[in-house]
Amino acid sequence: MAANASPTIRNDAGDSTKSSITHTWLLDRRNHPFLPSSGYLLKTISEIAGWGPLKGDVGFWKSEVESSAALPVPFISGASFSAGVRAGVLYPLGVGFGGEAKASRVNDRFTLGGPTDIRGFKMAGLGPRDGIDAVGGDVYAAGGLNLLLPFPRVSPDSPLRFQLFANAGRLLALKDTKGKESVSRNVWDTIAEVGKEVPSAAVGMGVVYVHPVARFELNFGVPVVSRKGEDGRKGLQFGVGINFL
Repeated sequence: MAANASPTIRNDAGDSTKSSITHTWLLDRRNHPFLPSSGYLLKTISEIAGWGPLKGDVGFWKSEVESSAALPVPFISGASFSAGVRAGVLYPLGVGFGGEAKASRVNDRFTLGGPTDIRGFKMAGLGPRDGIDAVGGDVYAAGGLNLLLPFPRVSPDSPLRFQLFANAGRLLALKDTKGKESVSRNVWDTIAEVGKEVPSAAVGMGVVYVHPVARFELNFGVPVVSRKGEDGRKGLQFGVGINFL
């Protein structure tokens, strides 16, 4: 642990045991997993931990949904436009049967920001912070728009593309509440809060290269909406992954 670690990080330090069941559902109708020019994607990930016979020292229901679609740009061979959204909720549960729901731990929460989701922000740059530390959140929503264009004098079938993008999102934490009714009310109030203010956002441009095993991006991004304490990144940002917003 760092010498200047925040109280939140120090409080959650140490061993934690989790027993959980996770289910993933995927419907992928895109013509390419890393560089789609047509089709759509629907995906859900659900996890239940600690409840009933699962035991452990943490309990929650965690659910994420993702959707994206891509369309070819008319009259420009190799060009495509894509849009995607993601959202997630972590609902605290009591451990075992009838246990009291507790606030989520840092390692179980969502993080948002970085080259694979909200470009123009550092890794985990959005959402709640305690001092220098990003401590994650329990509810988030994010979206992105991408325009991919072929490079001049480069074959449209090349894995190389020029990219224009805009990304936005919000990540919020639940209050530390006790009792099933207060937890349920808190979750719904936090979900409603996500849409009440303008999300943090960034725009930029970059270069995309698609390898058979991953997608590589080198982007120049500029945060256009950033909240106090959030960690934006104006300038170059490199990302590698198989799932980009």
